Amino acid sequence: MKLKARHTFLGLCFLFLVYSFSIYLTPISEKKKETFDKTASVRGKLVWQNYNCQSCHQLFGLGGYLGPDLTNVISQQPMGLVALRAIIKSGTKQMPAFNLSDGEFNDLVEFLKSADAQGKSDPRSFKTSSDGMIESNE
Repeated sequence: MKLKARHTFLGLCFLFLVYSFSIYLTPISEKKKETFDKTASVRGKLVWQNYNCQSCHQLFGLGGYLGPDLTNVISQQPMGLVALRAIIKSGTKQMPAFNLSDGEFNDLVEFLKSADAQGKSDPRSFKTSSDGMIESNE
């Protein structure tokens, strides 16, 4: 009985090591570049600011803490833009409903696509522009 328990333990340890190495050796999947309309993205930034989204939500880790960080919401949204539109139009338990026009919604989506295309970054490596938004140091 002791020999069977020892073999089971050693087998589980071996599987744990194989799994651990596979995690660290598997390359991180590359983020596909989203294409977005820069003009609509600028208008979407104004929608973001006009509706004061930054008071509850974060971009690149900067902003409010009541809602989730929306930096990568476009690529992480499992149900796509239909669910995003429903959340914005009808609200949630903590988020009020916003009656955005179709143009405002599309511009906001383009702004979120542009944020998503930037990837994730440490906000300490960014500089703050005069309008309060962050920019990369490139």
